[in-house]
Amino acid sequence: MDFLDLLGLLLLVGTAWLWLDSLKAREAAVAAARAACRSEDLLLLDDTVAIARLRFARDGDGVLRIQRVYGFEYSDTGNDRHSGSIVMLGSQVLVINIRRRQATSLKVVH
Repeated sequence: MDFLDLLGLLLLVGTAWLWLDSLKAREAAVAAARAACRSEDLLLLDDTVAIARLRFARDGDGVLRIQRVYGFEYSDTGNDRHSGSIVMLGSQVLVINIRRRQATSLKVVH
């Protein structure tokens, strides 16, 4: 086995590991989005998340991990769509962003 064969094999193994690790992280992100929506009485639309960004970041111990940002859509009434996101470091959920629209009232003073 020459160097190029070994390099190709390592690349193939690395790609397979990244794919399997991404599936595990995505499953954790879907579960977290589902739980967050359930706790806020919201509907997780399409019951899925989509990868928005992928990069390397360090955890609290200084270990280099893959940071993923997933986007998802939710609804409060079933008739509208709002965007949310989940930031994950490895398979750990760091932040879940859900913005609820607040009813605003305009007070007119004469």
